[in-house]
Amino acid sequence: MDDATADSGMDAVQRRLMFEDECILVDENDEVVGHDTKYNCHLMEKIESENLLHRAFSVFLFNSKYELLLQQRSATKVTFPLVWTNTCCSHPLFRESELLEEHALGVRNAAQRKLLDELGIPSEDIPVDQFIPLGRMMYKAPSDGKWGEHELDYLLFIVRDVKVHPNPDEVADIKYVNREQLKELLRKADAGEEGLKLSPWFRLVVDNFLLKWWDHVEKGTIKEAADMKTIHKLT
Repeated sequence: MDDATADSGMDAVQRRLMFEDECILVDENDEVVGHDTKYNCHLMEKIESENLLHRAFSVFLFNSKYELLLQQRSATKVTFPLVWTNTCCSHPLFRESELLEEHALGVRNAAQRKLLDELGIPSEDIPVDQFIPLGRMMYKAPSDGKWGEHELDYLLFIVRDVKVHPNPDEVADIKYVNREQLKELLRKADAGEEGLKLSPWFRLVVDNFLLKWWDHVEKGTIKEAADMKTIHKLT
């Protein structure tokens, strides 16, 4: 039985993306070493046996009131369904426009594409040159017994007022939060209240970077926080 047959019960949209999308495989220094399907890149068996590591990005979009846009992943997502996370989390694909290395242009192109796909944010609302790459982190996180993540994640910040029209295949809910509201969300997640869960990558960013970077967002000095030379290895 092949993978496509074995996972015939998967949501049709997510199944198509799993088999059609080719993620960018990298080594621990973020050098491109190949490509593989989104399906294989998220199988814990493959991650553990072949040490598959793929390039990813996490967008943190703030409005002009410096509130952060969060999304709840849809129930049909293969990994981490219904968890709350940052504005958008996805992967640049193995295609010329998203492999461009200079100033992380390929990753920024991918971020613009996925913000439209997932949240219906028009490209003109989020010009590629407005995304600010602040850092990179590497982490591994199982979702359930079969699926998980092993990513080298680019952290992109942007401050824009945007029109949002979530795609229900990708997103169950959205909300803007200020710092205090985020802290309350963290408290509920830690206490297990309301069944609220946060994605592991979002939690790593919150615990290691977000609040100090938020200070720079509010001061208009966000570029001063950028460190794209370091790859933070987090667990």
